[in-house]
Amino acid sequence: MRISSEQLASHIARELKPLYTVFGDEPLLALESGDRIRAKARAEGYDEREILTVDSGFKWPQLMMAANSQSLFASRKLLELRIPTGKPGSEGSEALQSFCEALPADTVALVTLPAIDWRAQKAGWFEALDRAGITVEAKAVPRKALPQWLAARLQAQGQHADAEALAFIADRVEGNLMAAFQEVQKLALLFPNGPISFEQVREAVLDVARYDVFNLGVAMIEGDPVRLSRMLDGLKGEGTAPPMALWSLSEEIRAIGKLLAGTESGRPLNTLWREARVWGTAHQAAMQQNLRRFTMAQVAQGLRHAAAIDRKIKGLAKGDVWDELLQLALRFSRHRAAVERTLPTHA
Repeated sequence: MRISSEQLASHIARELKPLYTVFGDEPLLALESGDRIRAKARAEGYDEREILTVDSGFKWPQLMMAANSQSLFASRKLLELRIPTGKPGSEGSEALQSFCEALPADTVALVTLPAIDWRAQKAGWFEALDRAGITVEAKAVPRKALPQWLAARLQAQGQHADAEALAFIADRVEGNLMAAFQEVQKLALLFPNGPISFEQVREAVLDVARYDVFNLGVAMIEGDPVRLSRMLDGLKGEGTAPPMALWSLSEEIRAIGKLLAGTESGRPLNTLWREARVWGTAHQAAMQQNLRRFTMAQVAQGLRHAAAIDRKIKGLAKGDVWDELLQLALRFSRHRAAVERTLPTHA
């Protein structure tokens, strides 16, 4: 059964299953999930702990040996299997499936994996883990949900802040959830329980945002001009190559065009995602919420603008490339009507 890392606390308060698999994009949430399972196991008397790490010297028969071994000192055991690469190989696949078919008694098994793609999630070994136990997915927290996530963390430590302060923190830690966690902890050290003002937050919180060029297209379709400007400034400051930023924006514009053409011809969105290369539920949800704002004329103008930027990147025309990238992204902002009056058509 698949649950999110946010659902794990309520699940584990009710019961402890013999097998858990933790994987996902967000290291902080994966670490917290593993810690929560370990703490629950200790509380229920699983006092012995054995850790197996699948590295170059690992032999898969060790898994069954560990599962079948009896301890002289404890009747219950927590068995951890760590697969840092997320690729157990053919021998590991068989061993994991055999393990899942006969889970050891008096043992809680915890399998930890990195983020793995949809193909790996369809593999026999992963499906066996999913069927035999609880699979906990540590998903990255999207920007839109980050203020709510921060509010819940503050509440857990007896503090709260208004929407403006939460948005301010979210802007400063975007893409860096570990930093967000540290900033929330710092607020607990600096201020007592209760409300925290915007001024207190502004003075305390550092700018530790880390931007991913592969999220630039999603930011463009969500259409917040301030966030787009901040994100492009951040990517420029981090040394991102302009062609990568242009590629991310251009791919999103092409995807918009494919989706508009497909829906206009009567095809449902659910059948168009793969064709338009729109992957992931968060990306698809953002596109679905914003697609009605866009037009094919807008797509055509955007692609002409992208071609003009490409010439500037190659030195065939003059201009500030990063400013042009921002102008391109702003063509698709929520306030594009005002923006388009100042933009060239690049016909």
